[in-house]
Amino acid sequence: MPGEHYEIRDERFARLIHSNASIDILWTGGRWTEGPAYLAAGRYLIWSDIPNDRIMRWDEMSGAVSIFEEPCRNQNGHTVDRQGRLIACEHRGRCVSRYEIDGSRTILADSYQGRRLNSPNDVVVKSDGSIWFTDPSYGIDSDYEGDASPMEQDGRHVYRIDPTGGITRVIDDMKQPNGLAFSPDESFLYVADTGRTHFPDCEPKIRRYPVAADGTSVASGEDFVFCEAGLFDGFRVDTAGNIWCSAGDGVHCFTLDGTLLGKILIGEVVANVCFGGPKRNRLFICSTTTLRAIYVNAQGLR
Repeated sequence: MPGEHYEIRDERFARLIHSNASIDILWTGGRWTEGPAYLAAGRYLIWSDIPNDRIMRWDEMSGAVSIFEEPCRNQNGHTVDRQGRLIACEHRGRCVSRYEIDGSRTILADSYQGRRLNSPNDVVVKSDGSIWFTDPSYGIDSDYEGDASPMEQDGRHVYRIDPTGGITRVIDDMKQPNGLAFSPDESFLYVADTGRTHFPDCEPKIRRYPVAADGTSVASGEDFVFCEAGLFDGFRVDTAGNIWCSAGDGVHCFTLDGTLLGKILIGEVVANVCFGGPKRNRLFICSTTTLRAIYVNAQGLR
């Protein structure tokens, strides 16, 4: 039954879901699906199949699935900027890149202070056009999701690309920064830390950082929510400020104050999610080998 897909912890979650909505399986056959992004102009979704070094494409009009790009330099996270261009985090490329309108590729950031980045993981575009991304080490740890390589940076950090092209480090107190998103008013930046994969004493969590008044940096962060099943990875924020976050047992939904409202239960580990569809009320879910989707009573931020 559709209702079995949900675990309701707070009555407010019942108003954010449709109890009779089923989880649609749109495609299966991946090794580690990640990085979903919905391109509204073409009404299609792309996502990464990182170990298979390909980007997949699902057509909303026909339901057809095809390969968008292969090889793709082991891309991971994606987002779409305000001009409708796809922004990509490349493990093997060790960079953040952009697909231009004419199909060409522009490298936006591949180094910091003269040293190569680790392996950019996830990315978000702020309203001022700046691009913020995380840079953990997963893509250089082995040859499975990139190229095994020594780390040139002094750790795993979060960076900002200015609209003029300048790169600054904005967060340096995390073990393995991963998914990230802004609150609706952009007063906070949320960042997941999956450091437990490398540091056993690192609790799986999302940290919250106040954004400075000029919008170019953040103040000291604080632990916001902790994961009770596996690790938090990628996540998205809806127009009300609720956080829809991947986890080991599905998708967890938190309020602005950190209350766990409930879960959408999935039979696989979830790596990332995004909102899409004409009304931005369909939640697309990358769950290990499978792309899934479910309609919710919430809208993702534009």
